[in-house]
Amino acid sequence: MRIPERLATGSPSFSFEFFPPKTDEGVANLFEALRDLVELEPSFVSVTYGAGGSTRARTVETVLRIKEETGVEPMAHIACIGHTRGEIAEVLDRLKAGGVENVLCLRGDPPAPQPGIAATPYATVNGFRFASELTAFVRAGKWGFSIGGACYPEGHPENPSRADDLAALQKKVSCGAQFLITQLYFDNAFYFDFVGRARAAGITVPIVPGIMPITNFDQIERFTRTCGATIPMRLRLELERRREDHEAILQLGVAHATVQCVELLERGAPGVHFFTLNRSRATRMILTALRSRS
Repeated sequence: MRIPERLATGSPSFSFEFFPPKTDEGVANLFEALRDLVELEPSFVSVTYGAGGSTRARTVETVLRIKEETGVEPMAHIACIGHTRGEIAEVLDRLKAGGVENVLCLRGDPPAPQPGIAATPYATVNGFRFASELTAFVRAGKWGFSIGGACYPEGHPENPSRADDLAALQKKVSCGAQFLITQLYFDNAFYFDFVGRARAAGITVPIVPGIMPITNFDQIERFTRTCGATIPMRLRLELERRREDHEAILQLGVAHATVQCVELLERGAPGVHFFTLNRSRATRMILTALRSRS
């Protein structure tokens, strides 16, 4: 099913994000987590794309395997940094041939600097600089994908102001993004304020909140430093108190994310997209609690 059609049904959409593992053991762990979560009947699952296209082949392989083996609707992340139009077209051709109907168009991140190797430019020759350009390319092509885009309730860390961030999002939507998934955040006030500003600017596509259950304090600190998200002070203090107790961290993270999700759904969010980190336990706990309320 095409994701915009699923989001238009009026019932909450629950979906999961995975990343393509680098090892055979990681692949086995991913599909074990996926099989566990498939029982929860997600609307779709997505597979990320490494910095600079570093996981391009594994992303495609993982998406096609999910489509073939699980019956769950997959969405492939497509990032344009470091790729030519021809390389991206080849990826889209493979996805189309495998029956995939949904893609998430991203600028992506350059690969980490390596000694003696020049930094990857934002756009290669015959490539794209922004996600909006990639979105327009996919929309104008022969593939017929439904197209999603990313958005940032706290603002993209590279944009100087919220106004600039919103203008970039307007362009992305005008180029063909049919739905949006947010970056992770831990205070719903950011989401509701962002949606209000987006609607006032004429952006009408569904905006799906992205939620990451906290299961590891050091890990979430690294993530938030990278993406510019903030951890509310009260939550941070509670996490720090439990820093050495991994089970207590997970229980607190699940409780906080569950409260977030309840409020989001009660106030009209079209669903929730869970960043699973290729694990199933926290997401299963949250979604089980949400469905027990209905």
